[in-house]
Amino acid sequence: MKFKSYITLTLLIFLGAACKKDFLNVVPKGKQVAVTTQDYNLLMNSSNFYVLNFAGGWQSLVLMGDEVAAEGSMFSNAQVVSQNAFKWEADIFRSTDIDWTARLWLEQLYTLNKVINEVQSSTGGTDEQKAQIRAEAMANRAFINFQFVNLYGKPYVAATAGTDPGFPIITTADITENNFIRNSVQADYDAVISDLNVAVATLPAAHAGGKTRFSKASAEGILGKVYLFMGKNTEALAMFNAALNDNASAASPAVLYDYNTEFADGGKFVPIQYNGPNNAPGNDYNDVTESVLSRSFYNYAYSGNGFGNDFLVITPQMKSLFGSSDFRLNFYAPQFPYQQENPSGRLSKYSVMYSKFGVQLSELYLLRAEAKARLNDFSGAKADVEMLRKHRMPVADATVPTAAMAGQKPLLQFIFDERLREFAAEGYRWMDMRRLSVDPLFAGTTYTHILYNDDVPNTTNVTTFTLSPARLTLKLSPFIMNSNKQFTNNP
Repeated sequence: MKFKSYITLTLLIFLGAACKKDFLNVVPKGKQVAVTTQDYNLLMNSSNFYVLNFAGGWQSLVLMGDEVAAEGSMFSNAQVVSQNAFKWEADIFRSTDIDWTARLWLEQLYTLNKVINEVQSSTGGTDEQKAQIRAEAMANRAFINFQFVNLYGKPYVAATAGTDPGFPIITTADITENNFIRNSVQADYDAVISDLNVAVATLPAAHAGGKTRFSKASAEGILGKVYLFMGKNTEALAMFNAALNDNASAASPAVLYDYNTEFADGGKFVPIQYNGPNNAPGNDYNDVTESVLSRSFYNYAYSGNGFGNDFLVITPQMKSLFGSSDFRLNFYAPQFPYQQENPSGRLSKYSVMYSKFGVQLSELYLLRAEAKARLNDFSGAKADVEMLRKHRMPVADATVPTAAMAGQKPLLQFIFDERLREFAAEGYRWMDMRRLSVDPLFAGTTYTHILYNDDVPNTTNVTTFTLSPARLTLKLSPFIMNSNKQFTNNP
């Protein structure tokens, strides 16, 4: 039976506003209503789209990846929502908690739909300018909807996606509308693909406004990722090829830092100080060197500002993935954020105040490597992985091991391990865990979290939490449910 659940997503709550329709015809004192094409262009230039200082989305994902563990000495004082996310509880939010993920992204969707629905009637711009602004807004809408369906919908399985409940597709900028439905996962993916296809066909290879604005290359990269999550590997590979080619041809392309240079004498990332490598790109959201599309979130969350994560360390298994010459180890230290020493000696990621979650060049190489491996192009996958690795460690150590080239599964495992080496404690792992859970090659994988109950190194005094498959799909928070009594939540 086709799943159909009606939802009244009360945008009045999320936007913090209430008004009569009559008020929509009045220009508020001191405010500018978008009229010209340039007005709509400026709406798309808002920093709200590219840097999330005050929570939103990926901060919770950092807590849920299996590459992180927790120190009890800090965990006991953490926010309840952070503890619940780490423990993979069914209900992360209490009735009094704000779901910043939904709030911030729904606010953005309001603006994006306004642009999409109105810019073509704006004054002062050419048809080409209006089409490009609209296409950019559609790419941003697709980006947000892709996050929503991968938080609140089940991992994509073609056989069930048409009936698995997903997230409403909101296409209006009307805060009084209350007739939304909860689309299926398949409908969500179809809507995302539709928006991205318009963007790919319309946007320039690089945006004149810089890397915080969607370009053809970044839309192609996101579309490739969508296809990969759906298991459409041939389509994904075509998009990754196009994205890398269009990025390379841009006037200011994304390029990989060479850590061999930057950690050498005179390099940008030295000296390594008490708070990490000097000028670490993770401490500056304006550093878009490796970004095809720059999107950042504040990854030193604290109480009152989203999900706090001061208690996180990486697991011993995660640490063991690094070779001794891998310069990425320089971004870890046995200390908590704000330079507090960790007496256990376990490592936390530091000097990454802002994590990038848009379209990073390093991820494009790894995603393309995965698509190639799934299509049995092992040599092509090897070349892409080594392209990244030779920028992260001495070239002599960058070769993919022979054992990893023995078959599709070991090569894919190595690629996913490389994703961990590149993106640990930044939220990427949670998305990978979701799709691996429905991948026949990795069926039966068990995911656990360890809470260390004292500060002793290599302690056996731990609490273990095991992830149940149901928890790979998050429940909608009371913040939404309280306004939608007729809505059936995820189990």
